[in-house]
Amino acid sequence: MSEKKLSVRLNCPMPKLDFDVITLGHGSGGLLTHRLLDAGVFKLLENKYLNEQHDGAFLNLDGQVAYTTDSFVISPVFFPGGNIGELAVNGTVNDLAMCGAIPQFLSLGFILEEGLKMEELWEIIVGIRHAAANAGVEIVTGDTKVVEKGKGDQLFINTTGIGKVHPEAEINLNRIKPGDKIIVSGEVARHGIAIMSVREGLEFETDILSDSTHLNYIVKKLLDELGKQVHFLRDPTRGGVATTLNEVAARANVGIELEQTSIPIDARVEGACEMLGLDPLYVANEGIFLAIFSADVADKAVEILRSDEKGKKAEIIGTISTEHPGKVVLRSSIGGRRVVNMLPGEQLPRIC
Repeated sequence: MSEKKLSVRLNCPMPKLDFDVITLGHGSGGLLTHRLLDAGVFKLLENKYLNEQHDGAFLNLDGQVAYTTDSFVISPVFFPGGNIGELAVNGTVNDLAMCGAIPQFLSLGFILEEGLKMEELWEIIVGIRHAAANAGVEIVTGDTKVVEKGKGDQLFINTTGIGKVHPEAEINLNRIKPGDKIIVSGEVARHGIAIMSVREGLEFETDILSDSTHLNYIVKKLLDELGKQVHFLRDPTRGGVATTLNEVAARANVGIELEQTSIPIDARVEGACEMLGLDPLYVANEGIFLAIFSADVADKAVEILRSDEKGKKAEIIGTISTEHPGKVVLRSSIGGRRVVNMLPGEQLPRIC
């Protein structure tokens, strides 16, 4: 057992339960369901909203609200740097942050497969607890269902998130204009390569960990200091940086010029991509975001990002252009230029 997992278990020891694995009875809504929820969800994630154990939650929110939902089917459910529970919380928090919102409340839905080990479920719920605490959000309602063995893959998680939009946020594609600078908050491709290393049994000299983390605090810092000068935000998860920027170029009808030498990437991740024949621009991320600013504040934005641990590798990687609208063009390290198209299919399924 890793040092990280051991420390988590010491803080949240697993109680004695009636079964070592999930059974269909745990999805019946009866006694086993209640025992599982009481010991494994309500106890670990308790707060004044969840303690009501109602079918929903009553929330007081003023002003403009952002609302998002997501489902997580990642395989494997434990990976270097996290697990599906932490990923679900972080992913939902980050979707709200990309709207310029301050995440506050999440719902949590489990679809469990019969035969899932209780110990593994406990580890995942502990991960949810820690991720929620770190991001400053509360799990306020949820649901649990069980499917027969062979009808799922251990567990799937559905989340919904809600939060108030920052008073200075105005994040919209129509605010992007020629000359704007594109900034990435950190190194690309870590999450996808961490997952690939587990699936393919690859071994590297040092562990490559997923970059899964919450980004709401660093985004709030940007909005506090730069406000409406933040034109657009997006986290490049499935399909990576290339696919996300192609979506921006197409929907905003602008051209995008990227500088390959400016794109931050860990040398180990870059080497793994070369070995696997993958372009890191298409590999999934879970702990970085893309931001678009006016050119006159771009350097200030990088300075703000680098003042935070989660943004210390931030770089300006490109510019919005009037040329080749709808396309992304990369200037390579040797001076050539090539079109970076949208990912045509699924490079790595079940990545989140």
